[in-house]
Amino acid sequence: MTDQELASGLKADLAVVEELIHDSIDSEAPLLREASQHLIDAGGKRYRPMLTLLAARFGNPDDPDVLRAAAACELVHAAALCHDDVLDGAPLRRGRSSVNARWSDAVAILTGDFLFAQAFLLLAAVPQQEARLEVNTFVRLVTGQIREMTGPADGEDPTDYYVTMVSDKTASLLRACVRLGALTSGAGETTVRALEEYGDAFGVAFQISDDLLDLFGEEERSGKRQGTDLLQGAPTLPVLYALSGTGEDSERLRALLGPLPGAQRRTALTAQERAEATELLRRHPAVDRTRERLDAYIARARAALAPLAEGPARDTLEALCAGVAHRAG
Repeated sequence: MTDQELASGLKADLAVVEELIHDSIDSEAPLLREASQHLIDAGGKRYRPMLTLLAARFGNPDDPDVLRAAAACELVHAAALCHDDVLDGAPLRRGRSSVNARWSDAVAILTGDFLFAQAFLLLAAVPQQEARLEVNTFVRLVTGQIREMTGPADGEDPTDYYVTMVSDKTASLLRACVRLGALTSGAGETTVRALEEYGDAFGVAFQISDDLLDLFGEEERSGKRQGTDLLQGAPTLPVLYALSGTGEDSERLRALLGPLPGAQRRTALTAQERAEATELLRRHPAVDRTRERLDAYIARARAALAPLAEGPARDTLEALCAGVAHRAG
């Protein structure tokens, strides 16, 4: 971010958002408060509230509802992570023990429920009816998670299914972030629609880049251990392309992973099998196809910004697209 005025304003706003988040998790139940604090204090980039604050720059960013919306977005994200860790049996979250590992699955589920509820309480105080109805994002998040667990039906195209799943599981929240920022700042309808399109495309691109990080990312930089998605059986785009391919590498991957990842896997991968599958995928043409799909969604996100007023906020949203492309290598 090269514009110092924007950077300074975002930093000040994020500090207030952080206070709102901590105020929201101050439960009367000590265990609930401690578990929520543990998750929030693990940090994170606060990417989602930053998107909300950036979108608000196309309206009146000084409206207090903007800050409430930004805090709500981070709480929804934290709640979803808490539930994801239970589903994945994850022992770590952001380099420290996950809530489920430190306490129990039951505590983690209830903590996630609590964070969702606190997010919606923040949105309930927002006067714009459209903003209050953003609770529909929760429905899409859950739907996306279920889609990931169940996989496509017989005869359904796996890559089309992937885009639908990712649009719900990942892109829906990023779309909600920019939409809420625009709505609570009083931005015009054209701006709201443009930001919605940006959030949809950017969210899918973000997930595709995350899929590539599972194969090529450096843990020190990305915070993600290589092969995690393979170990968990996540239906990533490179895997789906590779499993649908021909040749010896695709045949071997189908033997390792099954015809589809996830629920259809025959057994859990051993460390040796995961290393072999990772190496097969890295050299597979599926990687080039995945990068092409990533580039297409990044281009779509950039094109969506065209109706927005020129300036530092728009430049930063465009720079985020470049950042997503760069993180994928």
